[in-house]
Amino acid sequence: MRKIIELIELDELRLKALECVRLLDLPQCYLAAGFVRNLVWDSLHPKTEPTKLNDVDVIYFDSHESEGEVCKQYELRLEAMLPELKWQVRNQALMHIRNRDKPYTSSLDAMRHWPEKETAVGIRKVSDGTLECISAFGYESLFNLQLTHNPKRSKSIFDYRVNSKGWLSKWKGLKITL
Repeated sequence: MRKIIELIELDELRLKALECVRLLDLPQCYLAAGFVRNLVWDSLHPKTEPTKLNDVDVIYFDSHESEGEVCKQYELRLEAMLPELKWQVRNQALMHIRNRDKPYTSSLDAMRHWPEKETAVGIRKVSDGTLECISAFGYESLFNLQLTHNPKRSKSIFDYRVNSKGWLSKWKGLKITL
């Protein structure tokens, strides 16, 4: 999605984060969730300061990796490169276990199981330096300031996330859709 790439290109910290993650050279690796979602929602609201990132979600898909602790090593490497961010790295090939789902087939497939559809968007910097954006549900609802429950997850998880993260107060134009 060109608009997301344009927004990212104007954000120095996000560009640095994308370069750090690219250097890890992980398969199907993206910066996802609030890293993209918050930037889009901020751009659609009259904000003087960007919303602070609580953490930076890095997802990748490596079906040959069976040890969840490997992610901690990636987090330490990223922290050494860019310590001002709180990194959270997760191998989506293992996340089906926690979520009690059938095994996922890719990072994009894993994103299809996230609690809200507008969070299921990711971006990465590829080897030639260009940015590539993916979304499990498209971009329309994200840019329409919608917050949509994904029926693959329980409604109670969705409701908890909406309330605990304070999205409706941070971005007054958001509307919950079913």
